[in-house]
Amino acid sequence: MPTPRSVPGGAEGTSSVVAGCLLAPGAGSSRDHRTLVALEAGVAPIAVRRMDFPYRKAGRRAPDRAPKLVAAVVEEATAFAATLGAEPASLILGGRSMGGRMCSMAVAEGLGAAGLVLVAYPLHAPGRPDKQRDEHFPAIEVPCLFVSGTRDTFGTPEELTAATASIAGPVTHVWVEGGRHELKGADEQVVAAARDWLGSLG
Repeated sequence: MPTPRSVPGGAEGTSSVVAGCLLAPGAGSSRDHRTLVALEAGVAPIAVRRMDFPYRKAGRRAPDRAPKLVAAVVEEATAFAATLGAEPASLILGGRSMGGRMCSMAVAEGLGAAGLVLVAYPLHAPGRPDKQRDEHFPAIEVPCLFVSGTRDTFGTPEELTAATASIAGPVTHVWVEGGRHELKGADEQVVAAARDWLGSLG
C-alpha cells in the first residue's frame, strides 16, 4: 500500500492526504514519456497513474479540442481515485506541457486536487507571447509547482512569473538553467524538484 502524504488544506487548518499522482503527457508523446516514467519512480512510494488522452489511444496524432482533453483528465482522476479508495481532491495532478495545462484547466473548472505539478507549461505558442494560455489561472486555488527551462520558447521565466502571479494558490517555480521546452537530460532535476515540493507540502 503506497504511503500517503499530508498536505495543507481543508477547513480550519485541517490537513488532507495525497493518495496518488496522475500524470498526463504532452501533445506529441504518450504516457510512456521518459519524464513521466522518471517522476513515477522518483515520487515513490506515492501511487502514480500515467494516462493517455483519447486521441492517442485511438492511434491519432492530432490532439482533440480542450473540452475533450479536460474531460479525459476528470475521468482518469475519478477512476484512479476510486481504485485508491479516495477522492480526486486527494490527488496531485499534472504532467508535461499540454498534459499539465489540461490538468490545470480541469482544476480551474472545479475538479478537486491536492496540488498541480506542471512541467514545461506551454504558456504560449513559440513566437506568440500575445496569446497566453493563462485565462484560467485565477480560478486555481491549490499549490502549484512549475518546472521550466530558462530557454523555453513556450514561455520565458519572466512571462511565466508574471502570468502565475494571478494564481490564487501558492506557486513554486523551479528553473532548469539553459533548458528548452523538451528539458532534455533534465529528468533528475525535474524529479528532485517534484520530490522537494511534495516534501514541503506536509
